[in-house]
Amino acid sequence: MRERQVEKYLKTNIERLGWKCLKFESPGYAGVPDRICLLPGGRTVYVECKRPGENLRKLQQKRKKDFEALGHEVFKVDDYDSVDRLIDRIK
Repeated sequence: MRERQVEKYLKTNIERLGWKCLKFESPGYAGVPDRICLLPGGRTVYVECKRPGENLRKLQQKRKKDFEALGHEVFKVDDYDSVDRLIDRIK
């Protein structure tokens, strides 16, 4: 399974709930999560997609800690099951 398959599964299933799943790219600021998920009630969740078993790179780990220090939720998904668990958690 490839990262893009995990990312597509995330997007499809988030949008199936009526939520938004936007691609997040930040020129000049590397290491940001792949997706921003906009949920009801103004809740925003950041998601990094990886292929199965792949870990966050050091810069991605730093960005995750930086975002969390500001009160944001950041998650990593690496297969369909982890996407399903994430969706159950954030519902």
